[in-house]
Amino acid sequence: GCFFRQVVVSTNIAETSLTIDGVVFVIDPGFAKQKVYNPRIRVESLLVTAISKASAQQRAGRAGRTRPGKCFRLYTEKAYKTEMQDNTYPEILRSNLGSVVLQLKKLGIDDLVHFDFMDPPAPETLMRALELLNYLAALNDDGDLTELGSMMAEFPLDPQLAKMVIASCDYNCSNEVLSITAMLSVPQCFVRPTEAKKAADEAKMRFAHIDGDHLTLLNVYHAFKQNHESVQWCYDNFINYRSLMSADNVRQQLSRIMDRFNLPRRSTDFTSRDYYINIRKALVTGYFMQVAHLERTGHYLTVKDNQVVQLHPSTVLDHKPEWVLYNEFVLTTKNYIRTCTDIKPEWLVKIAPQYYDMSNFPQCEAKRQLDRIIAKLQSKEYSQY
Repeated sequence: GCFFRQVVVSTNIAETSLTIDGVVFVIDPGFAKQKVYNPRIRVESLLVTAISKASAQQRAGRAGRTRPGKCFRLYTEKAYKTEMQDNTYPEILRSNLGSVVLQLKKLGIDDLVHFDFMDPPAPETLMRALELLNYLAALNDDGDLTELGSMMAEFPLDPQLAKMVIASCDYNCSNEVLSITAMLSVPQCFVRPTEAKKAADEAKMRFAHIDGDHLTLLNVYHAFKQNHESVQWCYDNFINYRSLMSADNVRQQLSRIMDRFNLPRRSTDFTSRDYYINIRKALVTGYFMQVAHLERTGHYLTVKDNQVVQLHPSTVLDHKPEWVLYNEFVLTTKNYIRTCTDIKPEWLVKIAPQYYDMSNFPQCEAKRQLDRIIAKLQSKEYSQY
């Protein structure tokens, strides 16, 4: 009979979290994708980094659980002994702590400075988390949980996403924002096989929305539902079926939480010109701190942190909007912003006046433009009295 060898390709989840019977050989490349966080510029990213000795031992331990096995390490013994750290740096020390702080506040732990963390995070990281939650109105100026913050803590989401879902009710687009949030919470839904890149890119552009990637994800979700969650449809359109099914599950879970808080699930009339405008405004309610402005030099600068960035090549935007909101900052060979949407600066000033307070804003083109917008809005208000 035929002899088959089963090959398991896995991330470092297989180091500790699951055991697969019958594994005899392990090939360890010595790298892992790890979360890193820089509180100065508020950037959390996944970087490929060398693993620790503890991880290397865990990987070797996957082989020979049930019978003798071997581990092939794709690095030298010298590198193992001299270049690898003994233990993996704890995740709490390299993460944005927004969600952690929100949960601790919900549990009634107010004194975070003296809280007995197993690995105490840097004070700057804690301060950044408190600042984020204060700007999102989840904490008041005394650092106490607000009613909104208490509701946000019930959603299994990053604080920005939770705020966006709740605020979307005020913009009559909670149905659409639920779908976008669910799509952002699952792995990349676009498949781009090496042998069919052109066909995959063309398929993706059929879903493209002129205002950017968030609304493109909404188009994909709507099309998936209209085509009765068909596996064949996903295959034909280079869409990952599993990702879409996961998004559907996430959406149902979030809908139940909304219902529990009597948050209405609404949509603006699709024929209204405000349909997409309302959704983009709702995105701003959560992500006003993740905005970039196009400079005269042709590159983008992140607002307030002044990091030079570029739109990620995966974006559907075929032009460079002057103001974009982005979902994540990706550190690779260049600084990229991924999952971007075209927004209007007026929305920033109206939706997040506390954050866009010009008195503590660094000098830049974006500041000059926002100053003009604020002056214009104030003169309009003044003329109404």
